[in-house]
Amino acid sequence: MSPAPTAAPAVAFIPNVASTRHYIGAWAVLSVLQYFLAEAVVAVAWAGPRPYDLRTGYISDLGALHCGIYSGRDVCSPLNWLMNGSFVLQGLGLLLGAVLLTSGLLRVAARPGTGVDWRRRKPWLAAAAVRLLTGAAGAGTVLVGLVPEDAGSPWHYTGAIAYFITGGAALVVLGILWLGKTPMAWFLLVCGGVSLAATATGGLTHMEVPEPGTLERLMGYPVTVGMAAAGLVIAQRVHRHRKERRAAAAAKTAAV
Repeated sequence: MSPAPTAAPAVAFIPNVASTRHYIGAWAVLSVLQYFLAEAVVAVAWAGPRPYDLRTGYISDLGALHCGIYSGRDVCSPLNWLMNGSFVLQGLGLLLGAVLLTSGLLRVAARPGTGVDWRRRKPWLAAAAVRLLTGAAGAGTVLVGLVPEDAGSPWHYTGAIAYFITGGAALVVLGILWLGKTPMAWFLLVCGGVSLAATATGGLTHMEVPEPGTLERLMGYPVTVGMAAAGLVIAQRVHRHRKERRAAAAAKTAAV
């Protein structure tokens, strides 16, 4: 008598990586790189008594609406609208990515041909956490752009802190999720770790350090760079699948 058949394992599936929503979401995350160009242009246009110094000048000074003394600093940024617009666009890119990039895609984006096993809950929770944290980071930087530092509202600082903390945490979780699948995982872990460590340092010192601009950029730059790096990995994967799909469709048409 043959033994009773055992239950078949859950069938793994591969998400529709080549979908339009994933394509748009990947490029939305990659778009955060526009921030660096905007910051460079706004910094050059600085009209204060001394040139803007990345080491000592706060990032938010570039978005201040009015010229004058703010918290002991002589602030004057004629292109404040460009800096604030860049903050908003950066946040919207992250929000769009959080909405459009599915948890299934985040699980398989780092390794071509990987299937998703429904039984493994921890990776699903990690991918969902990445989306939630990325969305929170996006909302935070949108607030930074909509409520400049000299608007007299605490929402500016709330948004900035949310961006630093949730953005860094999102990179750490995504790095762990991608460990063993791509070397980029270690880069994401470093970016997230540097951002969170710098944010903790800023909180403990109340930013009373010789180069507050440098410290703040260690909080924010790694998040922007790390998110762009993750977006690049995802965009390359989506592009590859879309190209393969077009080639298969062309071959099928030719065969007919």
